[in-house]
Amino acid sequence: MNPALLLYCRPGFEADCQQEFAARYPLDGRWQTGAGYAIFEADDSVELMELHQQLDVAQLIFTRQALLALAKVTLGERDRLTPITNALAELDAHYAAPWKAVWLEHSDSDEGKPLSGFCKRFGGIVEEALQKRKAIDERRGRYRLHLFFTSMSEAWITLAKPALASPWPLGIARVRMPTGAPSRSTLKLAEALMILVPDAESKLKPGMVGVDLGAAPGGWTFQLVSHGLKVFAIDNGPMKGDMAIHPHVKHLRQDGFKYRPQSPVDWLVCDMVEQPARIAQLIADWFVRGHTRHAVFNLKLPMKKRWAEIERCFGLIDGALYSAGIEYQLTAKQLYHDREEITCYLTRIKGR
Repeated sequence: MNPALLLYCRPGFEADCQQEFAARYPLDGRWQTGAGYAIFEADDSVELMELHQQLDVAQLIFTRQALLALAKVTLGERDRLTPITNALAELDAHYAAPWKAVWLEHSDSDEGKPLSGFCKRFGGIVEEALQKRKAIDERRGRYRLHLFFTSMSEAWITLAKPALASPWPLGIARVRMPTGAPSRSTLKLAEALMILVPDAESKLKPGMVGVDLGAAPGGWTFQLVSHGLKVFAIDNGPMKGDMAIHPHVKHLRQDGFKYRPQSPVDWLVCDMVEQPARIAQLIADWFVRGHTRHAVFNLKLPMKKRWAEIERCFGLIDGALYSAGIEYQLTAKQLYHDREEITCYLTRIKGR
């Protein structure tokens, strides 16, 4: 087969994954999809392989992981290992062993999750076989080997460049529910800080001030307080648990769209359920007026034309900040804990 790109995504968002990729990288080719993944085979294989050398999954919103697919292997019921090792032995020398590691994966879907136990059991067998062949070498390996199983009888042989790929299996950062958090929404901000905010620990320091718009019941406020920030929690609804009585939380029953701080704050977070364009305009206004330097916010997406809505919202932010002479960095991801939404991180670099 010709080389292809295998992209992991949230089940139900395969078309959005395709649309974003096509918008960013207008290559001619063909798509095939399954629940939780999309495969792109370009007409120009050389162009595709060159793209993979520089494709940073962190720059893609709907894609969790991006892998170079080199072969599809049909597996037998009794011997699944031999077809895989034979296919690996036939790889082009540029992609051949040693590899840094081997990961056995499946899609994060109802169809793929039953393969989880198999991948864990079979993974040890595959790794042992490759170790015997001296095919795994963390120091000398250029790529990480991924075996992507669509069923017990079919697997794709794929490779990742560790520096540009997601460091988590299935492209999903694992976040534990913290004790005392008032809602599971806290996991969303925790994941966002892991994935979207470079060196988050140095950017969230004790004594800083944050604002949480649409704070109730306090899941996102909890994360800011956990990092030592003092938080203005803005919501007409009630805060719950420790967030209702915490000495570093000041709950103001005000409209999140109308509230503005008396002095600039370090962080703004916002998880309000509202039209995405209205949220984009709100966040842009905070930056234009100099109210904050960093912001993490959600954009609740429509059922259709999601990519078009994202481009519209990012255009609103870019237009406002450009007119104000503000240089900025904006990154976004559909997180594991997101639903019909994406989470964005906006930070001010400098102004002219």
